[in-house]
Amino acid sequence: MANNQSRSSNSLVVPQALAALDQLKYEVAQELGIQIPQDGYYGYMATRDTGAIGGHITRRLVQIAEQQLAGNFSSR
Repeated sequence: MANNQSRSSNSLVVPQALAALDQLKYEVAQELGIQIPQDGYYGYMATRDTGAIGGHITRRLVQIAEQQLAGNFSSR
């Protein structure tokens, strides 16, 4: 689906995070050597590629959260 439209029922807790998540998606795809379609339609991409991008994004977000938690707890 084009223009960041999705069939997913997931909604962001912080809607302003959409731009940051999009940037992260492009960074991860570039690191993995995967070309993201310019028109935003993912139907021609291999499921393996889109899954790899999603998995790496999740790992990166967990890593960021762990670092933030470690920083918050060490300052007490």
